[in-house]
Amino acid sequence: MKTVVMGMSGGVDSSVGALLLKQQGYRVIGLYMLNWEETDERGVCNADSDYSDVRRVCSALDIPYYSVNFSKQYRERVFEHFLSEYRAGRTPNPDVLCNREIKFGPFREYALSMGADYVATGHYCGIEHTADGRHRLMKAADAGKDQTYFLNQVREEQLANVLFPLAGLPKPEVRKLAERYGLATAEKKDSTGICFIGERNFRKFLQGYLPAQAGDIKTLEGETVGRHIGLMYYTLGQRKGLELGGRQGGTGRWFVVEKDLKNNVLYVSHGDEAPLYSKACFVSGLNWIACEPPAEFECTAKFRYRQSEQKVNVKLENGGARVYFHEPQRAVTQGQYAVFYDEKSCLGGGVIENVEK
Repeated sequence: MKTVVMGMSGGVDSSVGALLLKQQGYRVIGLYMLNWEETDERGVCNADSDYSDVRRVCSALDIPYYSVNFSKQYRERVFEHFLSEYRAGRTPNPDVLCNREIKFGPFREYALSMGADYVATGHYCGIEHTADGRHRLMKAADAGKDQTYFLNQVREEQLANVLFPLAGLPKPEVRKLAERYGLATAEKKDSTGICFIGERNFRKFLQGYLPAQAGDIKTLEGETVGRHIGLMYYTLGQRKGLELGGRQGGTGRWFVVEKDLKNNVLYVSHGDEAPLYSKACFVSGLNWIACEPPAEFECTAKFRYRQSEQKVNVKLENGGARVYFHEPQRAVTQGQYAVFYDEKSCLGGGVIENVEK
């Protein structure tokens, strides 16, 4: 009997993943990973309640469970980068780095050291281990939940010995299975936002690590229309929280179009979204999964998680790639990831360094 260590988060997805693996005849071990030890502003540690749910689910499934603490590695490999990106005026995605640097790094290695033949997670994606030793990252059956975007930086060798039991299931079916088998997480709501922050106020959290510097809010024409509380708290396209409601303009709303870190100015526009659109971007830190692309090729891409795939032309140059959009794209943001796809799989991705209007 093959042994699978299932990464248990305390959520419904990993709970059902463990259930499915056991039904498929594997010997399943649950392993909970602690990455963040601080309490929120209410003094609550989300990890305590999550691990309690892990215990209840594993007991119901009659599988052993353990926990492992990677909070030190998380702070060094993910959180410090997260802070440095915000200092640089960019908008990072720490969940992408967490997958490469923690879940499919130390966590996977620890699971294999426990004697596992395979390591599994509750991600909505698929895996194809080919006869010639390649490991392809496949799209999930549920396109609305597909999480390959967050795995674009995982190196191909990190996908060896990995299983994704939810690859073929839509989310409603996962909920139904959890309810049918009486799992404690059946009705637990999905976590949102950045993994280690939880449900707490993001601005208040960030203020504890980075000093905010207020500055002017200006239009692209140079008119000062308000004050911002710190560039790090704003993202391209953002409409809420600008406190410019009293300002009159044409039809439409105010939204962020640019951040000038050198002069500490937040630029906004009213109604006209044209300044948000770009025709190309340059991407660095490329990671290719089970493919060696030519110098120029056509594929599809996402520039944020909640986006449909967009047709692009990719030209490899200067150690990165220049990505030309077939259609202008809205609010392509520095520090986020451009992730590339073919019809069935995720090809990899890289960090967006700059955009071309």
